[in-house]
Amino acid sequence: MQVLELIIFAGLAAIVLYQLYSVLGRRVGRQPEDTPAATGRPAPTAPLDRPPELAEDGIALTGLAAVRAADPSFDMSRFLSGAKSAYEMVVRAFAAGDRATLKNLLSPQVLSSFEAAITQREAEGRSEKVEFLHPPRADMERADVEGDVARIVVRFLAEFRSRSKGPEGEAVDDRRTAELWTFERNLKSRDPNWTLVNVDAAEA
Repeated sequence: MQVLELIIFAGLAAIVLYQLYSVLGRRVGRQPEDTPAATGRPAPTAPLDRPPELAEDGIALTGLAAVRAADPSFDMSRFLSGAKSAYEMVVRAFAAGDRATLKNLLSPQVLSSFEAAITQREAEGRSEKVEFLHPPRADMERADVEGDVARIVVRFLAEFRSRSKGPEGEAVDDRRTAELWTFERNLKSRDPNWTLVNVDAAEA
C-alpha cells in the first residue's frame, strides 16, 4: 500500500500526553468556548551544519529544489496524498483506541505515548469515535535539506465530528483543526519511508 510505503510515523518522546491529545483534538476558528491563542510550540527548524546542496553550476539549492536534487524520484503530489491519508488514519485510530492500527503507523516511543493516553481515557470510562466531514487539506509549509536529511513541514486543515461517551452521557462535537506535522527522511537511505518528528497546533 503506497500510504504505508510512504509514511511510517515516529515522533519526539518529549511530546507529553496532554500535548498529543490537545493537538489531535484542538478546535480552531471562532467558537465561544475557545481561546484565540494557539497552543503548542513552533515546529523546530534545525540549523544547517553545512552549506545547502549545490547544483552543477554552483548555485545553492534550497527547499523542494534541494529535496529533488538529492532524490529525483520525489513526487510532491504523491507525498501529500500519502500524508493526508495517514493523517486520517492516525486521528481515527487514536480516537477509537485502535492500538493495532497505531502499531503499524507509529514508532515504539510515540505508540507508548498514545497507548498511555488511550488507557487513561478508558480508565475514565470514556470512548470516542471520529468521522471526517470533508477530506482534510494538506499543504506543504516548508522544506529543507540538512546534509542527507530532508525535512518537510505539512499544514493540515480538517473538519471532523467527534461522538464521545462518558460517565456524564453522550456528546457530539464538531471540530476544526489546524496542525503542522514535520516529516523527515534520510535521502541516501533505501528506505522510502518518512518519519514524523514533530506535531504542533497551527493558526487556521
